[in-house]
Amino acid sequence: MQLRNVTLPKENKWKITEINLTVPVEFVLVGFSDIPKLHWFLFGIFLFIYMIILLGNGIVILITKVEPTLQTPMYFFITNFSFLEICYVSITLPRMLMDLCTLKGNISFHACATQMCFFLIVGATECFLLAVMAYDRYVAICNPLYYPLIMNHKLCKQLVVGSFAIAIPIPVDHTYQIFSLSFCKSYKINHFFCDIPPLLKLACGDIFVNEMMVYLSTLLIVTVPFLLILVSYSRIISTILNLPSNTGRTKAFSTCSSHLIVVFLFYGSASITYLKPKSIEYEGTEKILCLFYTTLTPVFNPLIYSLRNKDVTGALRKFFPTLLAL
Repeated sequence: MQLRNVTLPKENKWKITEINLTVPVEFVLVGFSDIPKLHWFLFGIFLFIYMIILLGNGIVILITKVEPTLQTPMYFFITNFSFLEICYVSITLPRMLMDLCTLKGNISFHACATQMCFFLIVGATECFLLAVMAYDRYVAICNPLYYPLIMNHKLCKQLVVGSFAIAIPIPVDHTYQIFSLSFCKSYKINHFFCDIPPLLKLACGDIFVNEMMVYLSTLLIVTVPFLLILVSYSRIISTILNLPSNTGRTKAFSTCSSHLIVVFLFYGSASITYLKPKSIEYEGTEKILCLFYTTLTPVFNPLIYSLRNKDVTGALRKFFPTLLAL
């Protein structure tokens, strides 16, 4: 790690003594370098996963754009969610693949800050967008007659833009606060990308306020949308159970189950990572959990939304024969 020494000048008026501060120029992402014999094997697995994520989410975006029957608010939100998933993995996976290939995890101070900031922004946006998607299902099932009027195209765009806008301030502030700390314990980040928990472990001095701010903001970003989702689905389930026909119940449950599976996959692993007690610190487990919600969940999402959805599977059957005919 390269270091630069910053010397505070002497001030006779205030009698400030000379202090040497060590500011890191770069960090080292440890990642999976502790198992170098498997680095090409891991490189192949993660490259395959990355290609599957790009292909799967890309197909979802494509068919929802070209298929007329999928031009509805629900698929508009699914399209935006798939786009976010591509951005989500592209922030971390290409960097991890490069580190596995070179076995060098050097990352500059500013690149680390940028990676963490964008990762947090996209993750927070996904949380709010999942809440928006739950609201969409609530209106569709609980107020079907007013659904086209309420969920018009203008409101849908505003909800997506709003999800981005709400998600930006807190991650930016967190990134500024964390990278304003002094890092004196080590320059090695025991992770495969720059994230809040491993960086706080390297900070020196009293970081209690920073830890509390992270905890409270995580509660705000994760818990508030999750509670909104629970409220929406409690109303949805109550409405579904009161439907007169079994066919109507089955169809309603089918359209909601995919979204619920994605919600629990994403929120479950992310909540354990950021809200677990400080006493529970198993770095290997933390890496596995991060792998789950940063790589495996984006792999599952296209499968969940396509295989469990008759409209999407029907569009896929129409799309691929047309593509092959071209």
